Amino acid sequence: MTSTRTEAASWLRAVTAAGPTSSTRSGLVVHPARRLSELVQGRPPGITGHQWSTAIRELLDQVVCGADTGWPLFAVAFAPPAEPGSPARRAERLTGTVCAAVGLPLLRVESATLRGADHGRRLVEYVIDARAYAAGTGPDGGDAVGFRDILGRLPDGRRGPVNDLGALARAAAVAGYVDRALADPILRGLHVRWTGGPAEGWGWVEVRPGRCLVERVRLDVGRFSCGIDPGRLAEDLAALAVGERLRDLAAGEPPLVARDEVRREIRGLAARRDEADGGFAFDHLYAD
Repeated sequence: MTSTRTEAASWLRAVTAAGPTSSTRSGLVVHPARRLSELVQGRPPGITGHQWSTAIRELLDQVVCGADTGWPLFAVAFAPPAEPGSPARRAERLTGTVCAAVGLPLLRVESATLRGADHGRRLVEYVIDARAYAAGTGPDGGDAVGFRDILGRLPDGRRGPVNDLGALARAAAVAGYVDRALADPILRGLHVRWTGGPAEGWGWVEVRPGRCLVERVRLDVGRFSCGIDPGRLAEDLAALAVGERLRDLAAGEPPLVARDEVRREIRGLAARRDEADGGFAFDHLYAD
């Protein structure tokens, strides 16, 4: 997974200075908190001055570079949900446009709870490991188990998928139910990948009878391969976000959503199944 100068887009700039918070993973260097202006040199054709000046100010939470060359290979950015047409949404769009123009794959995570400072390194290391595993299985991997489906011992002692980012949250939901802090022990979820657009993952748990704690994550990966299906990754991130919120239950009850409203919204997703890559496989979640 190393890079050469000829493989990197001519608009990218090598990152040679590793800071005290930089880390290494599988022969790659991960740099936190780099502005796009630190990674590109010169404005590429087709990018307007306004697009350029807006995008290069944007902060990328994690940047993965070849250890031998310093050339950026991909980046991860977290952002809270933004309204369509808002300045934040326009900045996101312009950043994506510039990253595509310079050949820098960008994974954008949109979540009301997950933050780059807290969760960025874990996600980028997960993607590095998943990509390395997928490359190791190769095109003739046959029935090789996918990275997400590798089984092992989970934190609560059960056997299950060890590369489920939501595993701790699922265990916390069971523990919360046993302690009578939750009305149901199951952390449910779904995912969908919109054709030509982002993947969307949902996670929810019933805190009070008929009232749910709900988290949604949108994951935009473009044509970049994460090593696992982006939809499943988005769903696991949503479960991770639920786990973060469950930690705060002792400090006060978070905003909850009626279970019937969750079902109604799932029906709304199901009605758009023709827009989804692979359709919609979660009709059972709103059945009476």
